[in-house]
Amino acid sequence: MSTVPYPAAAIRRYREAGLWGTETIATAFHRVARAHPERDAVVALDGRLTFAELDERTDLLAAGLAGLGLRPGDPVLFQVGNRLAAVVAWYGVLKAGLVPVATLAAHRGHEIGEISRRVGAVAHLVEAGLPGFDLVGFAEQQRRGHPSLRHVLVLGTDPRGISVQDLESGTSPEVARALVERIQAGLDPDGVAVHQLSGGTTGVPKVIPRLHAEYWYNAAEYARSWGWTAETRVAHLIPIIHNAGVVCAVHGPHSVGACLVLGVPDLDESLPLMAREAVTHVLLGHGHYRAADHPGFAAATEAVTQIVLSGSKVPPSLFDTLESRGFWSGQLFGMGEGLFLTTRPGAPRDARLTTVGTPLSALDEVRILEPGTETEVPPGEVGELCARGPYTLRGYFDAAEHNARAFTSDGFYRTGDLAALVEIEGARYVSIEGRIKDLINRGGEKVNAEEIELLLLRHPRITGAAVVPMPDPRLGERACAYLVVDGPELTLPEIQQHFAALEVAKFKWPERVEHLSQIPRTLVGKADKKSLTADIARKVSAG
Repeated sequence: MSTVPYPAAAIRRYREAGLWGTETIATAFHRVARAHPERDAVVALDGRLTFAELDERTDLLAAGLAGLGLRPGDPVLFQVGNRLAAVVAWYGVLKAGLVPVATLAAHRGHEIGEISRRVGAVAHLVEAGLPGFDLVGFAEQQRRGHPSLRHVLVLGTDPRGISVQDLESGTSPEVARALVERIQAGLDPDGVAVHQLSGGTTGVPKVIPRLHAEYWYNAAEYARSWGWTAETRVAHLIPIIHNAGVVCAVHGPHSVGACLVLGVPDLDESLPLMAREAVTHVLLGHGHYRAADHPGFAAATEAVTQIVLSGSKVPPSLFDTLESRGFWSGQLFGMGEGLFLTTRPGAPRDARLTTVGTPLSALDEVRILEPGTETEVPPGEVGELCARGPYTLRGYFDAAEHNARAFTSDGFYRTGDLAALVEIEGARYVSIEGRIKDLINRGGEKVNAEEIELLLLRHPRITGAAVVPMPDPRLGERACAYLVVDGPELTLPEIQQHFAALEVAKFKWPERVEHLSQIPRTLVGKADKKSLTADIARKVSAG
């Protein structure tokens, strides 16, 4: 079986506890939209829609998608940026019973080629006019010779693909609504709604099946935990078609009739939007940890009551800066596989400053195990963070061999993160202490070092490679490649040309190259990455 189901007993428990509902995501959204028709659902740099308008447009799009011959269960690759049409497309695809596959706009042939074939993608949704890269042409190239990919769908205007906006004009709202209701009635609320992607911890990202009932619960519980109401206005500046974007900014606000204020990473564009729309809550990823220094920050946050920080370790100075300006701030540690840990309102300052908090759900189960075993470590000691619960996957899609290593015998997901349970004011909080997996956390995007090393070794002159994290003040970490080469040293532009030829997503490219006569080894023969990491840290510090 390609999708690993939750055990029947667990489903009963989650449903009896009132966590899992019996609606699909599209049906739940329609119910909320009917309750809040005139409220803003999405405000973006390129337009705005009320709940009634978003509900109707997405019905029409669903009818248009069905008219193309797309059928419930067909996977649709998403490669789009933060724009109003992306949210319309998201709900339209779900209403048609299709399964969005949340790839990144930065992914290229190396990633898309394998992911699309693994899930059997039938359509590829891309954004026209993306600066610096022709996504429509790329999608057309990917479609050629593909066993299942039939349609290129386009946000914007491009004759090489099918305009998503044109698909909205093929029928009446009444006919579209009736069609959507028929489609949704045939779907299983415990079936796959969305495919998210892992951080690529073993090469090309693994596929994470998210189910209607658990995924909507994940978002609704997130909104409830912050005390959101229909009056809340949530700003989001990092990629929206990503797990954090979908849970924290699309489904989360919409579960309570609240508004998503959809910005872009560029603060010069997004902060004025936040100011105009009187944002009350904002999630800042690592790339925006210096946002408070921007001259537009004060006006943008005049109505803000909550700032959530996520992506990497939060510097104490950032908490101090925000507090000095009167802001409450907390932390979020989440993953596409499920588990969310947060320091919610009521958490002591020390917990918000030094930990990532407690699990989102009362039925989340967290264990700290000795890595590679099923033995729990004593409280306060560091081990591997493992989790099981009402919105954490029970297995990656079509990955039986990997699943055998990634889960305990009783279904706890091994996150690969090192953590400890620390006691603060009588309660236990989770402190993240590092990671087992060989990852580089580049502004929240996880880059697998082994994957990059294998790609480097495909260069005809590279005979040895070790990739380690390099400190970076804006992104937290970037990839530094230590190389052993045959002949003259390779320049960084030459390495970049190599990765471009392999069609690797640009955020995975090494951003510094160091040359060695040989890769240093530990006593057991493994690459001594600890010494290399320390070496590049010294070099960066020295300037």
